[in-house]
Amino acid sequence: MRLKKYLYGQRPSVILASYALGLAGSLIAMALGLPLPMMLGSLLAVGIASALGLKLFGEHPRVPEKWRMVLLPIVGTAIGGVPEDFIAQLATWWPTVLAVFLYVPLAHFLGYQLYRRFGRTEPATAYFAAMPGGFIEAMEMGQERGADMAMLSILQFLRLILCILLVPILFSFIAGHAVGSSAGVEMPGSAAPLGVVDVAILAFCAIAGYFGGRAIGLPAAVLVGPMTLSGLAHAMGLTAAVPPGWTIQLTQFVVGTTLGMRFAGFALSRIWAAVKLSFVYITMTLTLALILGLVLAPAAGQPVSAVVLAFAAGGVTEMALVAISLNLSAVYVTLHHVVRIIVTVFLGRFGWELVRKSAD
Repeated sequence: MRLKKYLYGQRPSVILASYALGLAGSLIAMALGLPLPMMLGSLLAVGIASALGLKLFGEHPRVPEKWRMVLLPIVGTAIGGVPEDFIAQLATWWPTVLAVFLYVPLAHFLGYQLYRRFGRTEPATAYFAAMPGGFIEAMEMGQERGADMAMLSILQFLRLILCILLVPILFSFIAGHAVGSSAGVEMPGSAAPLGVVDVAILAFCAIAGYFGGRAIGLPAAVLVGPMTLSGLAHAMGLTAAVPPGWTIQLTQFVVGTTLGMRFAGFALSRIWAAVKLSFVYITMTLTLALILGLVLAPAAGQPVSAVVLAFAAGGVTEMALVAISLNLSAVYVTLHHVVRIIVTVFLGRFGWELVRKSAD
């Protein structure tokens, strides 16, 4: 009975088969030398199977979404493994943090025009689908204002998915070789010994950070709370260790499988129409991110790739995993994504009235 409680009403056979399908996709992606194979491979395998209506023991691929919540705080503690000169680095990040306030309304405007003029979606759907962050908030606000929830959900979901797919591939193309896990990159701090005391400190940061972050309403609390406490622990010299690399690989796999299963139930015709629109949207926002990266990277003291990733309109968790796998500053990327979400949700609430009046 206790085990059933943690299956969240799902059948063990379906869960195991879904993860097996995701693992097969990850192994194929690894064999092909794709970037981030554990996440991209499982996402593609489960996503394609779900979109095509494949049934596993009579059901669509399904895994408990809450299981990934156990792993994400571990990623937060890994992000918090900041270098000794972190405070000095932080002081140089203000140009790109301020640029978020330019990027968000511009990306939102471009997306709205795309979905409204070329996608022929009605104003509420176009407006909330174009929000470059705050997936849950966009869905809630869109529902309250009468958006087409099926199209809104798939456009917002594809914003996340295409970012996850295209960013590592873009970086691999630029670098001329595979990037991420398949390139053998290790996390900063992974060489430090991980003793019992280190495990206890990181576990405390993960658990207290998660529940404390939720209690005070932090954006992306499951990631940002543990990241903050871990950052303090590292800055105070309490530990120099980070979680082992296999925990990040496992998290990538679970996140990829979980995202892939969400394609179930959508009509293929609507998926294809949304994919074309979302591809253009992500291309526009990544181009904008690249321009900002080329201009601001020297001032921020970060490589262009880190700045591009900081502005990419993907999810906080997924972009943090990409940053870790590409050996970029995950705390830099995460900070910008948290600011992006706050700015997006704030402007999204107040900007709708202007759009509604102009559309009437």
